Amino acid sequence: MSEEENEISGALPEAAPTVRRERKPAARAHTAGFFTRTAQFLRDVRAEMRRVSWPTANEVRNTTIITLIAVIFFALYLFGVDRIWAFLIEHLRSFLGG
Repeated sequence: MSEEENEISGALPEAAPTVRRERKPAARAHTAGFFTRTAQFLRDVRAEMRRVSWPTANEVRNTTIITLIAVIFFALYLFGVDRIWAFLIEHLRSFLGG
């Protein structure tokens, strides 16, 4: 069938022959065993944790206080905005007779 006949009949075009390639076996990513790799990972974690710059107790306390103040402020702000909108909507509904 020609290409023009395929378009008219709605037939799918013929597929080109597929070339098969041989699969190569996957290279082994790790040679060490599970427990050896786990132990190495834990040693690396411990070494990294020693390099961490930990905050002092005073820094932790100060940032905690700042966080709590910010949370309380935004909670009160959102509460106020919600109450104002509720008030406006309720009065608008009563004004419109709803």
